[in-house]
Amino acid sequence: MVYRSGWGAIFTQLFLFLLLISYYRFMSKRIGDEGESFAEKFLKQKGYRILERNYRTPIGEIDIVARDGEYMVFIEVKTRQSLQYGAPVDAVDRRKRERIRRLALLYLKNKRLYDNPVRFDVLGLTLIDGRYEVELIKNAFEV
Repeated sequence: MVYRSGWGAIFTQLFLFLLLISYYRFMSKRIGDEGESFAEKFLKQKGYRILERNYRTPIGEIDIVARDGEYMVFIEVKTRQSLQYGAPVDAVDRRKRERIRRLALLYLKNKRLYDNPVRFDVLGLTLIDGRYEVELIKNAFEV
């Protein structure tokens, strides 16, 4: 094995670090995408009518937009592979809730849906032994 010193060692370590970050982001996105696919099926079984998935705007993205009875529902999906860092639903903090509110208002404005009652749900998925444990919190926070 050749040991590098000086700038060569620094660039090698930087390259490996960036490669590791890239892999982590790729895996996180894959886990999130799989979780959202599962969430969509789960919500349909619960009677939700899915209108949009991954609705993107300049200020962010709404995971799922659906109808549940008379309600227009904006759903944040959080997927984790373990509970090591807490429950998935706990990751929806005050800042995340505020961003979801702003995205929902933008969605309603863009679609001209002014007179619809709105609800914000959070769906937490934890992958344990190859199966998802589901926690659905309806009306998780207010407008």
